[in-house]
Amino acid sequence: MNDNRRNFLKLGSLAGLGLASGSALAACETKSEKNSVAATLASAQNNKQIFNMSGYRAPKIETVRIGFIGLGMRGPHAVQRMSYIDGVEIKGLCDIRQKQVDNAQKILEGTKHSPDTYVGDDNEWKKMCDRDDIDLIYIATPWEWHTPMAVYAMEAGKHVAVEVPAAKTIDECWQLVETSEKTKKHCMMLENCCYDFFELLTLNMARQGFFGEIIHGEGAYIHNLLDLNFNKETGYESMWRLKENAKRNGNLYPTHGLGPICQIMDINRGDQMDYLTSLSSNDFNMHQKAVELAKEDNFYQEYTDVQFRGNMNTTLVKTKKGHSIMIQHDVSSPRPYSRIHLVSGSKGMARKWPSPARIAKGHSWMNEEEMKEIETQYTPEIVKKVGDLAKQVGGHGGMDFIMDWRLIDCLRNGLALDQNVYDAALWSSIAPLSEKSVANRSQSIDVPDFTIGSWKTNAPVDITLAGGGTTNVILNNK
Repeated sequence: MNDNRRNFLKLGSLAGLGLASGSALAACETKSEKNSVAATLASAQNNKQIFNMSGYRAPKIETVRIGFIGLGMRGPHAVQRMSYIDGVEIKGLCDIRQKQVDNAQKILEGTKHSPDTYVGDDNEWKKMCDRDDIDLIYIATPWEWHTPMAVYAMEAGKHVAVEVPAAKTIDECWQLVETSEKTKKHCMMLENCCYDFFELLTLNMARQGFFGEIIHGEGAYIHNLLDLNFNKETGYESMWRLKENAKRNGNLYPTHGLGPICQIMDINRGDQMDYLTSLSSNDFNMHQKAVELAKEDNFYQEYTDVQFRGNMNTTLVKTKKGHSIMIQHDVSSPRPYSRIHLVSGSKGMARKWPSPARIAKGHSWMNEEEMKEIETQYTPEIVKKVGDLAKQVGGHGGMDFIMDWRLIDCLRNGLALDQNVYDAALWSSIAPLSEKSVANRSQSIDVPDFTIGSWKTNAPVDITLAGGGTTNVILNNK
């Protein structure tokens, strides 16, 4: 059954390309290949979920015991944030670099946490996953490790929280789904932008009908990382993120802008993506940067012959119910930071960037006084509960802390997670699907339904704190 799911997607995407390009598929298929396609398509219709993880409430965990893998740019901040949350015990810290583990240990000095450490080869993390006194594995490693680590941890009986994107390939997306369903372990992608204040505000507004029918949404990751990606001293370990941009051309980092829009549109929970098309500009900055740096440092010589991804990628998605989504990705142009976050409905709209964030009802933007009234009326319970504390703790303005607190509160109270494995798979799948579209002159590509049809009945994300909100925050973390 699992192989059928994955083959169905591969063949379905290929068939979509063939139809869009006239008869490209027919021209390259033999009779036996056509029969194989037909057989796989037929058998795929019989696929069923092993278990529906949407709305799943795992048994309550009074004290959530956590092991962290990856202590580079993101991991140490997560360790610090979790140390402030009551009902948490940090049991393990793992990285291939001793220095990073030592730094994380210093963060916990003077707290109640005394974790074991795992340092060494690339498989040291498995020892931590195999322990029977850990409930949650928190993964903040380079992208290529996300799925292998998440799958291993779930199979070892652990819930998983994994940084974005959760997977790099469609096959990895299916691996996450199948493993989570099989083990009944949560796999939450750590999409922190779903917990930013304006995104939560607009989600609550959408829930209460302020925008009417949601027609269109826009999200992005426009963030000039050109210098950071090429910085061998303070940039990403072993230049891993630069290598991703050197090998792949598409929307490589879609989830920050996409996640909040999907929640507002009830994607995977009432609607589903149908197909996408994606286009990338040429690269006008990264290759030039490599050439300039190579003149002074031979280290960069290997990047001078690389065909880097285009500066700007734009991906368009059509949903099953006829709504549209635009996602953009640009990390190499000198532009101000933006995730856009535009929500357009039949009765109103909102847009976060360029700042200040604005909301419109009808044909004109609301003034400052009207905006304050909207915030008073629609600020959701989760922000009222921990918003001020989150701003004190920090983490991208506090959204990181709200995300971590919500995850722990759900696990402790046996609540369904706001982001489940289907969201992790679907939002991550945009990257490889966009690569296929870009490589085929922006032909449309079918988007897989990782819920196998259950999106039609899955309940929307519940942000009311019903049954939860009981987890305390201890800022002195003693």
